[in-house]
Amino acid sequence: MKKLFVLLMSSIVLVSCNNSQKSSEDSTETKAVSTQSVRIKGSETVLPISEKAVQVYLKDHEGANLMVTGGGSGVGISSLLNKSTDIAQTSRKIKFSEKQKIEADGRNLKEVIIAYDALAVIVHPENKVNNLTREQLEDIFTGKIKNWSELGGDDLEILPYSRETSSGTYEFFKDNVMSGKNYASGIMSMPANGSIIQSVGQTKGAISYVGVAYINQSVQPVSVSFDQGETFVAPTAENVKNESYPIVRPLYYYYLVTPEQPEKEFMDFILSDEGQKIVEEVGYISIR
Repeated sequence: MKKLFVLLMSSIVLVSCNNSQKSSEDSTETKAVSTQSVRIKGSETVLPISEKAVQVYLKDHEGANLMVTGGGSGVGISSLLNKSTDIAQTSRKIKFSEKQKIEADGRNLKEVIIAYDALAVIVHPENKVNNLTREQLEDIFTGKIKNWSELGGDDLEILPYSRETSSGTYEFFKDNVMSGKNYASGIMSMPANGSIIQSVGQTKGAISYVGVAYINQSVQPVSVSFDQGETFVAPTAENVKNESYPIVRPLYYYYLVTPEQPEKEFMDFILSDEGQKIVEEVGYISIR
């Protein structure tokens, strides 16, 4: 009888130990999920997508730690290079020189297109000029055209604003609208789309460019022509989807391929139907 009691006690201890071990493993697994940490940094244009996506994602991933900041596409890529971010959000393709630095360090880079954006040219709401050709935009931002009267508007000095040089939007506009020509010397640069909207909305002679998601009633979007004035197209979602609006670009996430891959789950989310619905809700164009 005593022997049977000892055997029973041994079985209870063994079960208790197994349950304790399982509880410990479950706790470890839960901790791994709850401590998921992903840093996203870069483009001010992509920022609204990332912020909204993170907000929705965290509702189903309690305890996950996702941090989103702007600063510009160049800042995002630089942060990826020095390992101070996990995902670089950019409104331009990574440069060959930047990619070389990553590969020289023995790391593999992953590029993902998460959305498309139409870049809108904006002016003050009282500006009479609402149609501009690509050539006219080039002449405005290179400083060749200096007064709105030269374009059929009021006798008013043109005050062009650009994004700062670290911005992917700055480079995209220069390459695709200005044919690679340099901006006018002394052109006023702004750190973010929000500051451009505010400045143009308060300055009658101002002109600039922003992602379509930032447009509000304080500014007037301009219809543009890339066929020397034969056709002018407004920056609307419909015109972007039917491919008639000419100033469209992809928006990217870049990350480094690692065994841990902490950003993989969030990346899958942004590319899912739910993630792409967020893209459209924010004001951009889905990749689907």
